[in-house]
Amino acid sequence: MNRLGFIFSSILFFLAIASSTLFVVDQRQFGVVFAFGQIKDVITEPGLNFKLPPPFQNVSYIDKRLLTLDSTDNEPVLTAEKQRVVIDWYVRWRISEPTEYIRNVGTSEAEGANQLNRVVRNAFQEEINKRTVKELLSAKREQLMDDVKNEVLSQVRGVKPWGVDVIDVRITRVDYVDAITESVYRRMEAERKRVANELRSTGAAEGEKIRADADRQREITVANAYRDAQKIKGEGDAEASRLYAESFGRDPQFAQFYRSLDAYKAAFNKKSDVMVLDPSSSEFFKSMRGGALLPVKK
Repeated sequence: MNRLGFIFSSILFFLAIASSTLFVVDQRQFGVVFAFGQIKDVITEPGLNFKLPPPFQNVSYIDKRLLTLDSTDNEPVLTAEKQRVVIDWYVRWRISEPTEYIRNVGTSEAEGANQLNRVVRNAFQEEINKRTVKELLSAKREQLMDDVKNEVLSQVRGVKPWGVDVIDVRITRVDYVDAITESVYRRMEAERKRVANELRSTGAAEGEKIRADADRQREITVANAYRDAQKIKGEGDAEASRLYAESFGRDPQFAQFYRSLDAYKAAFNKKSDVMVLDPSSSEFFKSMRGGALLPVKK
């Protein structure tokens, strides 16, 4: 029984020793082997690897992927015209040389991010001090980001290189500090109101001008139409008078009878109108009593 226990314990011991000598490096990581605190080897390819058991050798892992560092502070920065602005930015970076990174920065990505954050913030502050707010918001913004990137690269590739690559530096927001943002908005609002009132005044004046011109053209059109109508009416009356005169000249009795009809028609224009006449003395009734009303001359 003691022998079986010894064998079983020995197997467990050898398995523990074997597991402490094997380690797997992921394709997203660097594997760094340390021997008594010194870098013994750097594994860059993924797979199964061997090392001595602790405490002779230990292994740590460093991310080799592209990392993103976002700005975390809202400290204002002065521009060339002494305006206080707040910027948001981000940096895309990666660890390229694990040995240099561990020796000069640290053994974790967080340590590199902290130091890189300080360098990028100082570079932005230095470059923004040289530029105006207008330049920060114009096409020169790209030049600013390029200058910051070059400044950061010069820092991380200096006498003691960090073993990192800075891929990109970008500004995501530029804004005034809260103390002056409200006054800027009020000034912008007042300016927009002034422009709006000016446009309204100009539009009202233009509208009055258009309405006056339309009224003038209407008066001219109505006057011309009235003139043409009166002319046509006069010509029609003249032609009617000529035809009446010509017709009545041929038969005066018929003309007298026709005029009597027009007179009665004008007198009895309503159903309630009443007229008392003496048939013996009325020319109209005399015509009615006489056989054929009036002879028509040919």
